[in-house]
Amino acid sequence: MILVAVGTQFPFDRLVETVDKWAAASGAEVIGQIGPSTYVPAHIKAQAFLPPEEFQALLDKAELVIAHCGMGSILSALSCGKPIIVMPRSAAKGEHRNDHQFATAERFAGRPGVTVASDEAELSHCLERIGAAGGRSSFARIPPKAPRELTDRLRDFLCEGKR
Repeated sequence: MILVAVGTQFPFDRLVETVDKWAAASGAEVIGQIGPSTYVPAHIKAQAFLPPEEFQALLDKAELVIAHCGMGSILSALSCGKPIIVMPRSAAKGEHRNDHQFATAERFAGRPGVTVASDEAELSHCLERIGAAGGRSSFARIPPKAPRELTDRLRDFLCEGKR
């Protein structure tokens, strides 16, 4: 099963439509949380919003995650050991307030378990390549919490001026 997650704040019809067309051709089982989308998928079992427990159960079951380039989506997939294909939202296309997701995509590009698609054509190509293999890839899961060394250093940095 492939899980699609586009967040809950804005529609991301380009991503949903691209995955829907691929699902029609591939016959893959795709379940999606598609937010306030105006596109109505015909080949994705989709809901606008999923309760957190239900979303987590789907994430645990998924072989592959396809998502907007949101930190929550990326970190959730990687902490569950699931490969993820991400496509950044574009502010110019009305998909977000700004283009911060492009910076996130740039930062995660090349990281094991993360594949970045910059647009619909690249997403289709990634789906053909990765989706055909069922999303299987091996990479080290990230821990669900930041290492203590990092949080201690951050705390020291933030509290430095308060001493």
